[in-house]
Amino acid sequence: MTSWTRRFSAGADSFGVSFRLRQQPRSLAEVSHLSIYRYAGLRSGCGCIVLRAPKHRRLQAAEPSAAWDRSESGEEDRVKPCSYAVGGQRVEDLAEGNSGEILEKIRAEKLRRSNRTVEIVIAAVLTVLFGVANRVLYKLALIPLKHYPFFLAQLATFGYVIVYFSILFMRYHAGIVTDEMLSMPKAPYLVAGLLEALGAATGMAATAILSGASTPILSQTFLVWQILLSIIFLGRRYKTNQLFGCFLVSIGVVITVASGSNAGNSLKDAGIFWSILMIISFLFQAADTVLKEIIFLNASRQLKGRTMDLFVVNSFGSAFQSIFVVALLPFLSKLWGIPFSQLPSYLRDGTACFLNYGTLSGCDGAPLLPLLFILVNIGFNISLLHLLKISSAVVSSLASTFSVPIAVYMFTLPLPYIGVASALPKGFVAGAVILVLGLLIYAWTPSGSSNPNNAASHAPIT
Repeated sequence: MTSWTRRFSAGADSFGVSFRLRQQPRSLAEVSHLSIYRYAGLRSGCGCIVLRAPKHRRLQAAEPSAAWDRSESGEEDRVKPCSYAVGGQRVEDLAEGNSGEILEKIRAEKLRRSNRTVEIVIAAVLTVLFGVANRVLYKLALIPLKHYPFFLAQLATFGYVIVYFSILFMRYHAGIVTDEMLSMPKAPYLVAGLLEALGAATGMAATAILSGASTPILSQTFLVWQILLSIIFLGRRYKTNQLFGCFLVSIGVVITVASGSNAGNSLKDAGIFWSILMIISFLFQAADTVLKEIIFLNASRQLKGRTMDLFVVNSFGSAFQSIFVVALLPFLSKLWGIPFSQLPSYLRDGTACFLNYGTLSGCDGAPLLPLLFILVNIGFNISLLHLLKISSAVVSSLASTFSVPIAVYMFTLPLPYIGVASALPKGFVAGAVILVLGLLIYAWTPSGSSNPNNAASHAPIT
């Protein structure tokens, strides 16, 4: 087989290197793929032509040149830089007929990415709104149930199972949830339920000792755990601006919530053990979110491109969580100061107060306020998991974190049942500005960044 060699160059301003095709294609049909990409760095203004030929053809680097090698007939065919040929025709001429289709595909891909960005932004805004309403309504729900917070927690935990499986049942009969989705391995859901139960148990234990001002500070370790776990288990690589943005978000929350509250002294008085226990609680919660992200990623491969319905994940995760919560009830009730032997009477009184029925006093606002909290909390969990599904665990955490200063401000308004409004913390404005700046830095994509599909670029605007 005779060797046929032609050399072409992209010009000094673009690549500065030539390539050599080791065998002449007998026809245009042998060129398996032709793509045109335009790079802003090409001063000549022409496209970079990428030829993908069959496997038995090779591209070999050669010295930079602006001319063809001498052809078999002894003639030297001069061409301009950034000009290429296939067979006896210039690629520009061959691509002219297909350029419209190629550019249409490029526009479609850009539109798809733009729509994806808009979807993530909308989901993040909804998550923030639900997060604010969730925090406000939780405090309102505890006004009639101030003596029964443990009852409210268990009502929400077991109520979720009923609500999620009811929605799952309807989506299954509507054809949205398939048998293949339901037949996925249940072990990951079991682990997720265990992590949620352990996170709740350790968090309750630490909260019973730590002051309210200490929790927002320690809760910032949740974002740190998410970043570390996503690097370890997802192979994600974060850009410097993303890490710095997360750091500013955490600092902003601490300044916004804990300024002027002597949180440092509260942490010192509580002791190192309870602070570590709270940090471990956030480790469990962060591991749960990263595990759910892994579930979605694995499911998309096993379902051949289809995505796992989030109600499958929510339903089975909540079911296993409730099982582990039942197993931990003696321990959890003790944390709330309720002897296990008195738990049945406590739950009975809590039910009566929730229904605002009987002779119990101080239950004004029930059952409306607790029901509103449970409904909004379900919406918050769904929006949070949806955002995690289409973006990442870190993005969902940032959206949830952004709701904290807004909720703090909401408590300064004359809300019903609360009475005297709270005063803004001294560092609220400064902390909020730092938090927003951190989010903007995290979302910012450097102009020189490449490979937008890199896992490290899993951000709202990338």
